Amino acid sequence: MSLSAGATLPAASPAPVIFDLDGTLVDSEPNYYEAGRRVLAQYGVTGFTWEHHTRFIGIGTRETLEALKREYGIDAPVDELLAGKNRAYLELARAHTEVFPEMRTFVERLHTAGHPLAVASGSSRSAIETVLAATGLDAWLTVLVSAEEVPQGKPAPDVFLEAARRLGVAPETCVVLEDAPPGAEAARRAGMRCVAVPYVPETATDPAFGSAGLFLPGGQKEFTADAAYRWITKDGHGDRRDR
Repeated sequence: MSLSAGATLPAASPAPVIFDLDGTLVDSEPNYYEAGRRVLAQYGVTGFTWEHHTRFIGIGTRETLEALKREYGIDAPVDELLAGKNRAYLELARAHTEVFPEMRTFVERLHTAGHPLAVASGSSRSAIETVLAATGLDAWLTVLVSAEEVPQGKPAPDVFLEAARRLGVAPETCVVLEDAPPGAEAARRAGMRCVAVPYVPETATDPAFGSAGLFLPGGQKEFTADAAYRWITKDGHGDRRDR
């Protein structure tokens, strides 16, 4: 296509941005740990530590409970464990959930600039809705996908592909914000660019983060809304940051 003298190319549409929730937008992992500890204790499992919990960060709640059921030989059905953990988690989440301040600023900035926004999480839909409402993020984030609504959770790409479908955009135009290796791998499989902000410092060397376009190994203390926005609006051609 040729352009006449003085003509300009049309401006590119703002890139759609899909957020993981837990550990990325909000520091909900302490609540998930405590909910899991309480439920396991009801079935005679004691000594479940934070270190045990961190093995499952980035994995859907159902998949986590299936693994714990096998590991500890719990006889109860997974659906029963899931219902119990969700009840405990929702109680904790309503009482207090902390939003990472720079992430809140980033969401507001993206919304103001007209970027289509979504949340794609391994949590239940009720947990996603509760956290967003409790933190006020539901004012900007209204397109939601739970791992319960797709065939497979992360690291499969299903939640991200479904988020793109609900936004009405092509997957390759999307940017994903993630804190965990399974989520980064899911973004790669979905053909989406990824901003990786590790929640657990020890995971920063995980090979799954190797595909992230913008990698902040220092996690939330290294993340800034300005830097992330500049990277996204440069179409993700900024340099990786591997310090």
